[in-house]
Amino acid sequence: MLITGNQSLTAQGKTAVGKLFHYELGGPGVFMSANYDSRFTPNTRYGFGYRVGVGIIPPFDNNDKGYSSSYGVFNIFNAYGEMIDSLFETMTKGTYTFPLGLNYVFGRPNKTSAFEIGAGITYLSRKMSLFYWDVKRPGNLIGHLSFMYRITPLNKGFSFRGGFTPVIGTSGDLFPMGGVSFGYAF
Repeated sequence: MLITGNQSLTAQGKTAVGKLFHYELGGPGVFMSANYDSRFTPNTRYGFGYRVGVGIIPPFDNNDKGYSSSYGVFNIFNAYGEMIDSLFETMTKGTYTFPLGLNYVFGRPNKTSAFEIGAGITYLSRKMSLFYWDVKRPGNLIGHLSFMYRITPLNKGFSFRGGFTPVIGTSGDLFPMGGVSFGYAF
């Protein structure tokens, strides 16, 4: 019985989390994205890997919908209706983003924290300028870098990523950005 217990602990010790599904605010998806991240070498949490995602940028404009500061029942229903309209407008008139990237994760064995360095491109479903000063050449492709701190469990479970994700805009300028993500490692 003691040998069986040791073997199961050894097998559990070899289990590594190398796949991650996460929702990210900011980062290479620009506004909000859902991403899958994995290592090229199976059953390891460290080394070279990739990320693939899909995101959305709401249609930002200067059209003020004029929300009321009153909290009457009718105003709450009106605000709820406008919120649904805003969600529909985002889904139909928003810009979809498709971040693709390669990364390398550094870390020490049996530690939950790690550091990620990566680079990639993000395809935009519409030609656009992302930043006010980036209006010279609207485009469909932007570049991105990532310098992220990761917390992933030794086995399956909740994960967190956060850090600096500068974007190379459509006119070739570098813009500082950040990102934070929450997800599940498996």
